Amino acid sequence: MVFLSYAWSELRRRRGRTFLTAIGLGVGVGLVVAVNALSAGLDEAQDQVLEPLTGVGTDMTVTRPLTRSEGGGFGGQNLSPKEREQLRDEAGPGRLDLAGAGKPGETFTRTNFVSAAQLSFDADEVGRLAALDGVADAAGSLTLNALTVSGTVPEGGFQPPQPGSPQAAPGPGAQRQSIDLDAMSVTGVDASKASLAPVTPSQISDGRYLSEGSAREAVVNVAYARQHSIAVGDSVKLGSKAFEVVGLAQAPLGGTASDVYVELGRLQAISGRKGRVNQVQVRATDADAVPAVAKAIEGTLENASVTTAADLAQRIGGSLVDAKKLSAKLGTALTIVALVAAFLIAALLTLSSVTKRVRELGTLKALGWPQRLVVRQVTGESVAQGLLGGLLGAAIGVGAAALVGAMGITLEASVAAADGPRNQGAGPGGGPVIMGGPFGQGQVTSGSTDVVLGAPVDLTLLLIAIGLAVLGGLLAGGAGGLRAARLRPADALRSIG
Repeated sequence: MVFLSYAWSELRRRRGRTFLTAIGLGVGVGLVVAVNALSAGLDEAQDQVLEPLTGVGTDMTVTRPLTRSEGGGFGGQNLSPKEREQLRDEAGPGRLDLAGAGKPGETFTRTNFVSAAQLSFDADEVGRLAALDGVADAAGSLTLNALTVSGTVPEGGFQPPQPGSPQAAPGPGAQRQSIDLDAMSVTGVDASKASLAPVTPSQISDGRYLSEGSAREAVVNVAYARQHSIAVGDSVKLGSKAFEVVGLAQAPLGGTASDVYVELGRLQAISGRKGRVNQVQVRATDADAVPAVAKAIEGTLENASVTTAADLAQRIGGSLVDAKKLSAKLGTALTIVALVAAFLIAALLTLSSVTKRVRELGTLKALGWPQRLVVRQVTGESVAQGLLGGLLGAAIGVGAAALVGAMGITLEASVAAADGPRNQGAGPGGGPVIMGGPFGQGQVTSGSTDVVLGAPVDLTLLLIAIGLAVLGGLLAGGAGGLRAARLRPADALRSIG
Protein backbone atom coordinates (compact mmCIF):
# COMPACT_ATOMS: atom_id res chain seq x y z
CA MET A 1 0.00 0.00 0.00
CA VAL A 2 2.86 2.37 0.73
CA PHE A 3 4.18 1.77 -2.80
CA LEU A 4 0.82 2.57 -4.43
CA SER A 5 0.04 5.62 -2.31
CA TYR A 6 3.55 6.99 -2.82
CA ALA A 7 3.33 6.46 -6.61
CA TRP A 8 -0.09 8.10 -6.77
CA SER A 9 1.05 11.13 -4.80
CA GLU A 10 4.13 11.55 -7.02
CA LEU A 11 2.03 11.36 -10.20
CA ARG A 12 -0.35 13.98 -8.84
CA ARG A 13 2.46 16.20 -7.64
CA ARG A 14 4.08 16.16 -11.08
CA ARG A 15 0.94 16.53 -13.18
CA GLY A 16 2.67 18.35 -16.03
CA ARG A 17 5.35 15.73 -16.52
CA THR A 18 2.84 12.91 -16.09
CA PHE A 19 0.58 14.44 -18.74
CA LEU A 20 3.46 15.01 -21.19
CA THR A 21 4.64 11.40 -20.84
CA ALA A 22 1.09 10.07 -21.22
CA ILE A 23 0.31 12.26 -24.23
CA GLY A 24 3.57 11.22 -25.94
CA LEU A 25 2.72 7.54 -25.53
CA GLY A 26 -0.92 8.25 -26.38
CA VAL A 27 -0.15 9.87 -29.73
CA GLY A 28 2.07 6.93 -30.72
CA VAL A 29 -0.51 4.38 -29.63
CA GLY A 30 -3.34 6.34 -31.27
CA LEU A 31 -1.46 6.31 -34.56
CA VAL A 32 -0.98 2.54 -34.25
CA VAL A 33 -4.73 2.05 -33.69
CA ALA A 34 -5.70 4.39 -36.56
CA VAL A 35 -3.27 2.85 -39.09
CA ASN A 36 -4.33 -0.71 -38.25
CA ALA A 37 -8.02 0.24 -38.34
CA LEU A 38 -7.53 1.87 -41.74
CA SER A 39 -5.71 -1.23 -43.00
CA ALA A 40 -8.57 -3.42 -41.75
CA GLY A 41 -11.02 -1.13 -43.55
CA LEU A 42 -9.12 -1.50 -46.82
CA ASP A 43 -9.13 -5.29 -46.41
CA GLU A 44 -12.88 -5.23 -45.80
CA ALA A 45 -13.41 -3.05 -48.87
CA GLN A 46 -11.48 -5.50 -51.06
CA ASP A 47 -13.36 -8.45 -49.56
CA GLN A 48 -16.60 -6.63 -50.36
CA VAL A 49 -15.59 -6.49 -54.02
CA LEU A 50 -14.36 -10.09 -54.13
CA GLU A 51 -17.09 -11.70 -52.01
CA PRO A 52 -19.54 -12.24 -54.90
CA LEU A 53 -16.74 -13.97 -56.83
CA THR A 54 -14.96 -16.03 -54.23
CA GLY A 55 -17.32 -17.12 -51.47
CA VAL A 56 -15.23 -15.04 -49.03
CA GLY A 57 -11.98 -16.56 -50.26
CA THR A 58 -13.00 -20.24 -50.34
CA ASP A 59 -14.19 -20.63 -53.95
CA MET A 60 -12.07 -21.67 -56.92
CA THR A 61 -12.77 -22.13 -60.60
CA VAL A 62 -11.22 -25.08 -62.44
CA THR A 63 -10.87 -25.14 -66.23
CA ARG A 64 -8.70 -26.76 -68.88
CA PRO A 65 -7.83 -23.77 -71.09
CA LEU A 66 -6.66 -24.40 -74.62
CA THR A 67 -3.37 -22.89 -75.74
CA ARG A 68 -3.32 -21.54 -79.28
CA SER A 69 -0.14 -22.40 -81.17
CA GLU A 70 1.71 -20.12 -83.58
CA GLY A 71 0.16 -21.95 -86.54
CA GLY A 72 -3.35 -21.07 -85.39
CA GLY A 73 -4.20 -24.48 -83.98
CA PHE A 74 -4.21 -25.61 -80.37
CA GLY A 75 -1.05 -27.05 -78.95
CA GLY A 76 1.24 -27.00 -75.96
CA GLN A 77 -0.85 -29.60 -74.11
CA ASN A 78 -0.34 -33.29 -73.69
CA LEU A 79 -3.71 -34.55 -74.96
CA SER A 80 -4.57 -38.19 -75.46
CA PRO A 81 -5.75 -39.35 -78.92
CA LYS A 82 -9.31 -39.55 -77.57
CA GLU A 83 -9.11 -35.97 -76.25
CA ARG A 84 -7.71 -34.72 -79.55
CA GLU A 85 -10.61 -36.34 -81.36
CA GLN A 86 -13.00 -34.76 -78.85
CA LEU A 87 -11.34 -31.39 -79.42
CA ARG A 88 -11.66 -31.66 -83.20
CA ASP A 89 -15.32 -32.52 -82.80
CA GLU A 90 -16.06 -29.65 -80.40
CA ALA A 91 -13.86 -26.85 -81.75
CA GLY A 92 -12.99 -27.93 -85.27
CA PRO A 93 -14.04 -26.12 -88.44
CA GLY A 94 -16.55 -28.89 -89.24
CA ARG A 95 -19.05 -27.30 -86.90
CA LEU A 96 -19.20 -24.28 -89.23
CA ASP A 97 -19.35 -26.27 -92.49
CA LEU A 98 -22.30 -25.03 -94.58
CA ALA A 99 -21.84 -27.41 -97.47
CA GLY A 100 -25.11 -29.18 -96.66
CA ALA A 101 -27.11 -26.12 -95.69
CA GLY A 102 -29.70 -26.69 -98.47
CA LYS A 103 -30.44 -26.28 -102.14
CA PRO A 104 -29.47 -23.11 -104.03
CA GLY A 105 -31.95 -20.34 -103.37
CA GLU A 106 -33.21 -21.83 -100.11
CA THR A 107 -32.96 -19.89 -96.87
CA PHE A 108 -31.39 -21.62 -93.94
CA THR A 109 -30.73 -21.17 -90.24
CA ARG A 110 -28.26 -23.32 -88.35
CA THR A 111 -27.01 -23.10 -84.79
CA ASN A 112 -23.66 -24.61 -83.90
CA PHE A 113 -22.35 -24.85 -80.36
CA VAL A 114 -18.64 -24.09 -80.31
CA SER A 115 -16.10 -24.28 -77.50
CA ALA A 116 -12.85 -22.70 -78.60
CA ALA A 117 -11.40 -21.56 -75.29
CA GLN A 118 -11.71 -24.50 -72.92
CA LEU A 119 -11.32 -28.23 -73.34
CA SER A 120 -14.29 -30.16 -72.00
CA PHE A 121 -13.92 -33.25 -69.83
CA ASP A 122 -16.05 -36.01 -68.36
CA ALA A 123 -18.54 -34.81 -65.75
CA ASP A 124 -17.36 -37.65 -63.48
CA GLU A 125 -14.29 -35.53 -62.78
CA VAL A 126 -16.52 -33.23 -60.71
CA GLY A 127 -17.08 -36.04 -58.21
CA ARG A 128 -13.35 -36.78 -58.07
CA LEU A 129 -12.58 -33.17 -57.26
CA ALA A 130 -15.35 -33.03 -54.65
CA ALA A 131 -13.78 -36.03 -52.88
CA LEU A 132 -10.38 -34.31 -52.39
CA ASP A 133 -9.27 -33.40 -48.89
CA GLY A 134 -10.20 -29.84 -47.99
CA VAL A 135 -13.06 -29.62 -50.52
CA ALA A 136 -16.50 -28.83 -49.13
CA ASP A 137 -18.40 -29.16 -52.44
CA ALA A 138 -18.01 -28.94 -56.20
CA ALA A 139 -20.34 -28.30 -59.14
CA GLY A 140 -19.77 -28.62 -62.88
CA SER A 141 -20.86 -26.26 -65.64
CA LEU A 142 -20.57 -25.99 -69.40
CA THR A 143 -19.91 -22.72 -71.23
CA LEU A 144 -20.32 -22.65 -75.02
CA ASN A 145 -20.94 -20.17 -77.76
CA ALA A 146 -24.11 -20.61 -79.80
CA LEU A 147 -23.29 -19.51 -83.34
CA THR A 148 -26.46 -19.01 -85.37
CA VAL A 149 -25.72 -18.86 -89.09
CA SER A 150 -28.49 -17.76 -91.46
CA GLY A 151 -28.81 -16.66 -95.05
CA THR A 152 -29.62 -17.93 -98.56
CA VAL A 153 -27.77 -20.75 -100.26
CA PRO A 154 -26.12 -19.30 -103.41
CA GLU A 155 -26.21 -20.98 -106.81
CA GLY A 156 -23.62 -23.71 -106.83
CA GLY A 157 -23.67 -23.98 -103.05
CA PHE A 158 -21.16 -22.65 -100.60
CA GLN A 159 -17.61 -22.66 -101.86
CA PRO A 160 -15.14 -22.47 -98.97
CA PRO A 161 -12.02 -20.39 -99.75
CA GLN A 162 -8.89 -22.31 -100.53
CA PRO A 163 -6.26 -22.24 -97.75
CA GLY A 164 -3.79 -19.45 -98.38
CA SER A 165 -5.79 -17.85 -101.21
CA PRO A 166 -6.46 -14.09 -100.95
CA GLN A 167 -10.02 -12.96 -100.26
CA ALA A 168 -10.45 -10.90 -103.44
CA ALA A 169 -13.51 -8.77 -103.96
CA PRO A 170 -16.05 -10.50 -106.24
CA GLY A 171 -16.14 -9.28 -109.83
CA PRO A 172 -19.21 -8.66 -112.02
CA GLY A 173 -21.51 -11.67 -112.09
CA ALA A 174 -19.69 -13.43 -109.28
CA GLN A 175 -21.80 -15.29 -106.75
CA ARG A 176 -22.00 -13.54 -103.41
CA GLN A 177 -21.73 -15.82 -100.37
CA SER A 178 -22.95 -13.47 -97.65
CA ILE A 179 -24.34 -14.93 -94.48
CA ASP A 180 -25.46 -13.51 -91.13
CA LEU A 181 -23.70 -14.71 -88.02
CA ASP A 182 -25.06 -14.16 -84.53
CA ALA A 183 -23.04 -15.23 -81.48
CA MET A 184 -24.48 -15.79 -78.03
CA SER A 185 -22.58 -17.25 -75.10
CA VAL A 186 -24.53 -19.74 -73.00
CA THR A 187 -23.68 -21.55 -69.78
CA GLY A 188 -25.30 -24.68 -68.42
CA VAL A 189 -25.42 -24.67 -64.63
CA ASP A 190 -26.22 -27.28 -62.00
CA ALA A 191 -29.35 -25.73 -60.49
CA SER A 192 -29.20 -28.17 -57.57
CA LYS A 193 -26.03 -26.41 -56.39
CA ALA A 194 -27.06 -22.84 -57.06
CA SER A 195 -24.65 -21.25 -54.58
CA LEU A 196 -21.70 -22.69 -56.53
CA ALA A 197 -22.97 -22.02 -60.04
CA PRO A 198 -21.48 -19.41 -62.40
CA VAL A 199 -24.69 -17.45 -61.78
CA THR A 200 -26.19 -17.54 -58.27
CA PRO A 201 -29.62 -16.58 -56.87
CA SER A 202 -28.06 -13.53 -55.21
CA GLN A 203 -27.24 -12.13 -58.68
CA ILE A 204 -30.87 -12.20 -59.86
CA SER A 205 -32.02 -8.60 -60.29
CA ASP A 206 -35.44 -9.39 -61.74
CA GLY A 207 -37.57 -12.51 -61.78
CA ARG A 208 -36.33 -15.73 -60.22
CA TYR A 209 -33.61 -18.36 -60.44
CA LEU A 210 -33.68 -21.55 -62.50
CA SER A 211 -35.78 -24.36 -61.07
CA GLU A 212 -34.33 -27.84 -60.73
CA GLY A 213 -35.40 -30.48 -63.22
CA SER A 214 -36.00 -30.52 -66.93
CA ALA A 215 -37.95 -27.25 -67.38
CA ARG A 216 -36.86 -25.20 -70.40
CA GLU A 217 -36.00 -22.06 -68.49
CA ALA A 218 -33.31 -19.44 -68.95
CA VAL A 219 -31.71 -16.64 -66.96
CA VAL A 220 -30.40 -13.81 -69.13
CA ASN A 221 -27.55 -11.43 -68.35
CA VAL A 222 -28.83 -7.89 -67.75
CA ALA A 223 -26.47 -6.30 -70.31
CA TYR A 224 -27.49 -8.79 -73.01
CA ALA A 225 -31.16 -8.34 -72.14
CA ARG A 226 -30.86 -4.56 -72.54
CA GLN A 227 -29.13 -4.88 -75.89
CA HIS A 228 -31.83 -7.19 -77.24
CA SER A 229 -34.87 -5.79 -75.35
CA ILE A 230 -35.47 -9.04 -73.49
CA ALA A 231 -37.68 -9.08 -70.39
CA VAL A 232 -38.83 -11.69 -67.91
CA GLY A 233 -41.52 -13.78 -69.59
CA ASP A 234 -39.98 -13.53 -73.06
CA SER A 235 -38.19 -16.42 -74.72
CA VAL A 236 -34.76 -17.03 -76.21
CA LYS A 237 -33.89 -19.72 -78.73
CA LEU A 238 -31.03 -22.15 -78.42
CA GLY A 239 -30.89 -24.15 -81.58
CA SER A 240 -34.46 -25.12 -82.40
CA LYS A 241 -35.59 -24.97 -78.74
CA ALA A 242 -37.28 -22.00 -77.09
CA PHE A 243 -36.45 -21.26 -73.45
CA GLU A 244 -38.64 -19.09 -71.22
CA VAL A 245 -36.77 -16.21 -69.57
CA VAL A 246 -37.52 -16.52 -65.84
CA GLY A 247 -34.93 -14.09 -64.53
CA LEU A 248 -32.33 -11.43 -65.28
CA ALA A 249 -28.89 -11.62 -63.64
CA GLN A 250 -26.27 -8.96 -62.93
CA ALA A 251 -22.76 -10.43 -63.00
CA PRO A 252 -20.42 -9.07 -60.32
CA LEU A 253 -17.45 -6.90 -61.25
CA GLY A 254 -14.61 -9.11 -62.45
CA GLY A 255 -16.80 -12.20 -62.70
CA THR A 256 -17.36 -14.37 -65.76
CA ALA A 257 -20.62 -13.58 -67.52
CA SER A 258 -22.51 -15.47 -70.19
CA ASP A 259 -25.40 -14.03 -72.16
CA VAL A 260 -27.77 -16.85 -71.22
CA TYR A 261 -27.84 -19.47 -68.44
CA VAL A 262 -29.82 -22.71 -68.66
CA GLU A 263 -29.91 -26.00 -66.78
CA LEU A 264 -26.75 -28.04 -67.39
CA GLY A 265 -28.46 -31.18 -68.68
CA ARG A 266 -30.45 -29.18 -71.22
CA LEU A 267 -27.37 -27.55 -72.72
CA GLN A 268 -25.47 -30.85 -72.78
CA ALA A 269 -28.33 -32.45 -74.72
CA ILE A 270 -28.91 -29.77 -77.36
CA SER A 271 -25.18 -29.20 -77.93
CA GLY A 272 -24.31 -32.87 -78.32
CA ARG A 273 -22.11 -32.92 -75.21
CA LYS A 274 -23.91 -35.30 -72.91
CA GLY A 275 -21.89 -35.98 -69.77
CA ARG A 276 -19.37 -33.23 -70.57
CA VAL A 277 -18.40 -30.07 -68.63
CA ASN A 278 -15.63 -27.54 -69.16
CA GLN A 279 -15.65 -25.77 -65.82
CA VAL A 280 -15.88 -26.81 -62.18
CA GLN A 281 -16.64 -24.50 -59.28
CA VAL A 282 -14.93 -25.80 -56.14
CA ARG A 283 -15.52 -24.60 -52.59
CA ALA A 284 -12.83 -25.27 -49.98
CA THR A 285 -13.67 -25.99 -46.35
CA ASP A 286 -11.91 -22.77 -45.34
CA ALA A 287 -9.67 -20.09 -46.83
CA ASP A 288 -6.51 -21.62 -45.33
CA ALA A 289 -7.12 -24.85 -47.28
CA VAL A 290 -7.26 -23.12 -50.69
CA PRO A 291 -3.53 -23.41 -51.64
CA ALA A 292 -3.41 -27.12 -50.80
CA VAL A 293 -6.71 -27.82 -52.58
CA ALA A 294 -5.57 -25.92 -55.69
CA LYS A 295 -2.38 -27.98 -55.79
CA ALA A 296 -4.32 -31.21 -55.33
CA ILE A 297 -6.70 -30.29 -58.16
CA GLU A 298 -3.81 -29.62 -60.55
CA GLY A 299 -2.40 -33.02 -59.64
CA THR A 300 -5.76 -34.76 -60.15
CA LEU A 301 -7.04 -33.18 -63.37
CA GLU A 302 -4.45 -33.05 -66.15
CA ASN A 303 -3.82 -29.62 -67.72
CA ALA A 304 -6.09 -28.04 -65.11
CA SER A 305 -5.96 -24.32 -64.41
CA VAL A 306 -7.21 -23.18 -60.99
CA THR A 307 -8.33 -19.59 -60.40
CA THR A 308 -8.43 -18.56 -56.73
CA ALA A 309 -9.42 -15.43 -54.82
CA ALA A 310 -5.77 -14.30 -54.88
CA ASP A 311 -5.78 -14.51 -58.69
CA LEU A 312 -8.98 -12.49 -58.89
CA ALA A 313 -7.59 -9.88 -56.49
CA GLN A 314 -4.73 -9.23 -58.91
CA ARG A 315 -7.26 -8.17 -61.57
CA ILE A 316 -8.77 -5.51 -59.33
CA GLY A 317 -7.34 -2.01 -59.80
CA GLY A 318 -8.27 1.57 -59.04
CA SER A 319 -7.82 3.82 -56.04
CA LEU A 320 -8.73 0.98 -53.67
CA VAL A 321 -5.66 -0.98 -54.72
CA ASP A 322 -3.50 2.15 -54.71
CA ALA A 323 -4.58 2.86 -51.12
CA LYS A 324 -3.84 -0.72 -50.09
CA LYS A 325 -0.35 -0.55 -51.60
CA LEU A 326 0.32 2.76 -49.87
CA SER A 327 -0.95 1.34 -46.58
CA ALA A 328 1.27 -1.72 -46.97
CA LYS A 329 4.35 0.40 -47.72
CA LEU A 330 3.89 3.21 -45.21
CA GLY A 331 1.62 1.72 -42.55
CA THR A 332 4.24 -0.47 -40.89
CA ALA A 333 6.90 2.23 -41.14
CA LEU A 334 4.61 4.83 -39.56
CA THR A 335 3.69 2.44 -36.76
CA ILE A 336 7.34 1.67 -35.95
CA VAL A 337 8.40 5.32 -36.11
CA ALA A 338 5.49 6.39 -33.92
CA LEU A 339 6.19 3.74 -31.28
CA VAL A 340 9.94 4.37 -31.22
CA ALA A 341 9.38 8.13 -30.90
CA ALA A 342 6.81 7.61 -28.12
CA PHE A 343 9.11 5.27 -26.21
CA LEU A 344 12.04 7.68 -26.54
CA ILE A 345 9.93 10.60 -25.32
CA ALA A 346 8.76 8.57 -22.33
CA ALA A 347 12.32 7.43 -21.53
CA LEU A 348 13.78 10.95 -21.79
CA LEU A 349 11.05 12.42 -19.61
CA THR A 350 11.54 9.68 -17.02
CA LEU A 351 15.32 10.18 -16.96
CA SER A 352 14.79 13.91 -16.64
CA SER A 353 12.40 13.29 -13.76
CA VAL A 354 14.96 11.09 -12.00
CA THR A 355 17.59 13.81 -12.38
CA LYS A 356 15.26 16.34 -10.77
CA ARG A 357 14.53 13.91 -7.90
CA VAL A 358 18.14 13.39 -6.80
CA ARG A 359 17.48 14.79 -3.30
CA GLU A 360 14.30 12.73 -2.84
CA LEU A 361 15.66 9.41 -4.10
CA GLY A 362 19.04 9.87 -2.41
CA THR A 363 17.31 10.59 0.89
CA LEU A 364 15.25 7.39 0.55
CA LYS A 365 18.44 5.41 0.04
CA ALA A 366 20.00 7.16 3.05
CA LEU A 367 16.97 6.06 5.10
CA GLY A 368 17.65 2.46 4.16
CA TRP A 369 15.71 1.82 0.95
CA PRO A 370 17.47 -0.92 -1.05
CA GLN A 371 18.13 -0.42 -4.74
CA ARG A 372 15.31 -2.78 -5.78
CA LEU A 373 12.71 -0.64 -3.99
CA VAL A 374 13.98 2.51 -5.66
CA VAL A 375 13.89 0.81 -9.08
CA ARG A 376 10.41 -0.56 -8.35
CA GLN A 377 9.14 2.88 -7.32
CA VAL A 378 10.38 4.66 -10.44
CA THR A 379 9.31 1.83 -12.75
CA GLY A 380 5.87 1.60 -11.15
CA GLU A 381 5.24 5.30 -11.67
CA SER A 382 6.35 5.02 -15.29
CA VAL A 383 4.12 1.97 -15.91
CA ALA A 384 1.17 3.93 -14.49
CA GLN A 385 1.98 6.73 -16.94
CA GLY A 386 2.15 4.14 -19.72
CA LEU A 387 -1.28 2.78 -18.79
CA LEU A 388 -2.69 6.29 -18.78
CA GLY A 389 -1.05 6.94 -22.15
CA GLY A 390 -2.47 3.67 -23.52
CA LEU A 391 -6.01 4.61 -22.52
CA LEU A 392 -5.53 8.06 -24.00
CA GLY A 393 -4.06 6.56 -27.19
CA ALA A 394 -6.95 4.11 -27.51
CA ALA A 395 -9.37 7.03 -27.29
CA ILE A 396 -7.37 8.95 -29.91
CA GLY A 397 -7.30 5.92 -32.23
CA VAL A 398 -11.02 5.21 -31.87
CA GLY A 399 -11.77 8.87 -32.53
CA ALA A 400 -9.60 8.90 -35.65
CA ALA A 401 -11.24 5.70 -36.92
CA ALA A 402 -14.70 7.14 -36.28
CA LEU A 403 -13.71 10.29 -38.18
CA VAL A 404 -12.64 8.20 -41.18
CA GLY A 405 -15.99 6.40 -41.13
CA ALA A 406 -17.93 9.65 -40.80
CA MET A 407 -16.10 11.22 -43.74
CA GLY A 408 -17.50 8.56 -46.06
CA ILE A 409 -14.33 8.32 -48.18
CA THR A 410 -15.13 6.57 -51.47
CA LEU A 411 -12.59 4.41 -53.27
CA GLU A 412 -12.89 2.98 -56.75
CA ALA A 413 -12.36 -0.69 -57.55
CA SER A 414 -12.05 -1.43 -61.25
CA VAL A 415 -11.31 -4.24 -63.66
CA ALA A 416 -9.55 -2.93 -66.75
CA ALA A 417 -9.96 -4.38 -70.20
CA ALA A 418 -7.46 -7.12 -70.85
CA ASP A 419 -5.12 -7.07 -73.80
CA GLY A 420 -6.26 -9.21 -76.69
CA PRO A 421 -9.88 -10.18 -76.13
CA ARG A 422 -12.47 -8.30 -78.05
CA ASN A 423 -14.45 -5.59 -76.37
CA GLN A 424 -18.20 -5.73 -77.02
CA GLY A 425 -18.92 -2.29 -75.58
CA ALA A 426 -21.28 -1.11 -72.92
CA GLY A 427 -24.93 -1.97 -72.89
CA PRO A 428 -27.71 0.59 -72.88
CA GLY A 429 -28.00 2.51 -69.67
CA GLY A 430 -24.30 2.40 -68.93
CA GLY A 431 -24.04 -1.35 -68.38
CA PRO A 432 -20.66 -3.01 -67.81
CA VAL A 433 -18.26 -3.55 -70.64
CA ILE A 434 -17.95 -7.25 -71.50
CA MET A 435 -14.64 -8.73 -72.51
CA GLY A 436 -14.48 -12.20 -73.97
CA GLY A 437 -12.36 -14.91 -75.40
CA PRO A 438 -13.02 -16.52 -78.80
CA PHE A 439 -16.62 -15.78 -79.94
CA GLY A 440 -17.26 -14.06 -76.62
CA GLN A 441 -16.85 -17.22 -74.55
CA GLY A 442 -15.39 -16.82 -71.09
CA GLN A 443 -16.51 -13.20 -70.77
CA VAL A 444 -15.25 -11.09 -67.89
CA THR A 445 -17.23 -8.09 -66.72
CA SER A 446 -15.10 -4.97 -66.68
CA GLY A 447 -15.89 -1.54 -65.31
CA SER A 448 -15.71 0.00 -61.87
CA THR A 449 -17.57 0.16 -58.60
CA ASP A 450 -17.35 2.51 -55.63
CA VAL A 451 -16.66 1.24 -52.12
CA VAL A 452 -17.08 3.36 -49.00
CA LEU A 453 -14.01 3.12 -46.77
CA GLY A 454 -14.45 2.28 -43.12
CA ALA A 455 -11.98 1.87 -40.26
CA PRO A 456 -13.22 -0.88 -37.92
CA VAL A 457 -11.57 -1.16 -34.51
CA ASP A 458 -11.85 -4.38 -32.54
CA LEU A 459 -11.20 -5.00 -28.86
CA THR A 460 -8.09 -7.08 -29.53
CA LEU A 461 -6.46 -4.16 -31.35
CA LEU A 462 -7.21 -1.82 -28.45
CA LEU A 463 -5.81 -4.24 -25.89
CA ILE A 464 -2.63 -4.69 -27.94
CA ALA A 465 -2.26 -0.90 -28.27
CA ILE A 466 -2.68 -0.37 -24.51
CA GLY A 467 -0.23 -3.19 -23.89
CA LEU A 468 2.32 -1.46 -26.13
CA ALA A 469 1.93 1.74 -24.13
CA VAL A 470 2.43 -0.13 -20.86
CA LEU A 471 5.49 -1.78 -22.40
CA GLY A 472 6.79 1.65 -23.34
CA GLY A 473 6.25 2.83 -19.77
CA LEU A 474 8.01 -0.26 -18.45
CA LEU A 475 11.04 0.32 -20.70
CA ALA A 476 11.19 4.00 -19.78
CA GLY A 477 10.77 3.13 -16.09
CA GLY A 478 13.46 0.52 -16.29
CA ALA A 479 15.92 3.02 -17.75
CA GLY A 480 14.98 5.62 -15.14
CA GLY A 481 15.06 3.09 -12.32
CA LEU A 482 18.57 1.98 -13.19
CA ARG A 483 19.63 5.62 -13.24
CA ALA A 484 18.04 6.16 -9.81
CA ALA A 485 19.62 3.00 -8.40
CA ARG A 486 23.09 4.40 -9.09
CA LEU A 487 22.43 7.50 -6.99
CA ARG A 488 24.49 7.70 -3.76
CA PRO A 489 23.08 9.07 -0.48
CA ALA A 490 25.99 11.54 -0.42
CA ASP A 491 24.55 13.18 -3.59
CA ALA A 492 21.33 13.91 -1.76
CA LEU A 493 23.17 15.30 1.32
CA ARG A 494 25.28 17.60 -0.90
CA SER A 495 22.13 18.95 -2.55
CA ILE A 496 20.65 19.95 0.86
CA GLY A 497 21.53 23.37 1.99
